[in-house]
Amino acid sequence: MQLSVHGKQIDIGDALRGHIEENLPTIVTKYFENPTDAHVTLTREGKGFKADISVHVGKGIIVQSHASSEDAYAAFDTAAVHVAKRLRRYKRRLRDHHRGRDAAAKSVEFQQFVLETPLEAAEEPSTEAQPLIVAEMATKVERLTVSEAVMRMDLSGQPALLFHNNANGAINLVYLRSDGNIGWIDTAGESDIDGSS
Repeated sequence: MQLSVHGKQIDIGDALRGHIEENLPTIVTKYFENPTDAHVTLTREGKGFKADISVHVGKGIIVQSHASSEDAYAAFDTAAVHVAKRLRRYKRRLRDHHRGRDAAAKSVEFQQFVLETPLEAAEEPSTEAQPLIVAEMATKVERLTVSEAVMRMDLSGQPALLFHNNANGAINLVYLRSDGNIGWIDTAGESDIDGSS
């Protein structure tokens, strides 16, 4: 596993780098045999530190974790514990997923746009004004089951995941609700909604 350790507004000394390089591979390989790469970024946050860990454990599967503490070692250790918990929770499913999946045939490429954040200016927003596109890029939307999509969303720590539903081929969305549960939007019946079926 390739491991990169970076600091933002902080100089990572040899002792901290050694602590990370010794512990993270041990944690990840305990649950997953062949992770490809990992990135650890430590950032100064006021009087404390924030650790961001991202581990690429398979094609399209990224485990992310974040933690803050007054000590850089404690921030990393807490984030690493979160990575271990997520890998342990999905260990069997990750290994089964890794065997024999042809991910190239299971994804479709779409355009992704980044829109400018609306200004909170005193002027009234026009109902006709379109948001300004800041960036445009291609993104892959994979064909997954609902449970695989929930697993990937949880592993990545993202609040939502768009995917092609393996059962019906429709575009679906799973998302973290404000009450802590997971929401699922299935667009399979969308042609029936407007009466054009």
